[in-house]
Amino acid sequence: MKEGPDIALIGSLIGDPARANMLTALMGGRALTATELATHAGITLQTASSHLAKLEAGGLLTQRKQGRHRYYALSEDEVGLMLESIMGFAASRGLTRHQPGPKDPALRKARVCYNHLAGDYGVRMLDSLVAARQIEITGDDLALTDAGQIRIEALGIDYAALKKSRRPICRTCLDWSERRSHLAGSLGEALLTLFIDKGWAKREQNSRAIRFTDSGEKAFSELFPQ
Repeated sequence: MKEGPDIALIGSLIGDPARANMLTALMGGRALTATELATHAGITLQTASSHLAKLEAGGLLTQRKQGRHRYYALSEDEVGLMLESIMGFAASRGLTRHQPGPKDPALRKARVCYNHLAGDYGVRMLDSLVAARQIEITGDDLALTDAGQIRIEALGIDYAALKKSRRPICRTCLDWSERRSHLAGSLGEALLTLFIDKGWAKREQNSRAIRFTDSGEKAFSELFPQ
């Protein structure tokens, strides 16, 4: 391709198995060290450093230094959205890298997608908000309605702060396991933070899976009925 965006460069960055594994590890939303990412990728630290430099140069990663360590994270929301979409496309074509294991049901039920809730619960939440006319869908765009604003403020979410952010308040993200959209954007992040802060849900150790407590299951069902 001689004109337009260079998708070949992005494809080559993501297409390497080691780099793909490191990017997937960062989909959990946590910043990780080069050593941690090397372990996820199954490569040496020296090789990982070379891969990380390429991903950073390509605009997919950002790093920050804290003490003696350097931490890497996805550079922005768009990177997470792109990766989730690619995962969904691969899943729809039956392109999986492993046999289903014990963690798969938990990941499919509820998981972190960079900074928001994904899986069955993520899709259910968006569907419920749309059904209640608190979010409107226009094509691929989402908009929070006046009723939706009242609803999230009643939950204790600062709508004014969301509005001041440069990020979209609501946006769709194609769910790789459900193959339908879940809620991303600053509202999606705020809702996941709310669930965790209230003790309704928590992250499983060394996993992207989100585990809801019994009281959290009840509260979620009441807030977002099917």
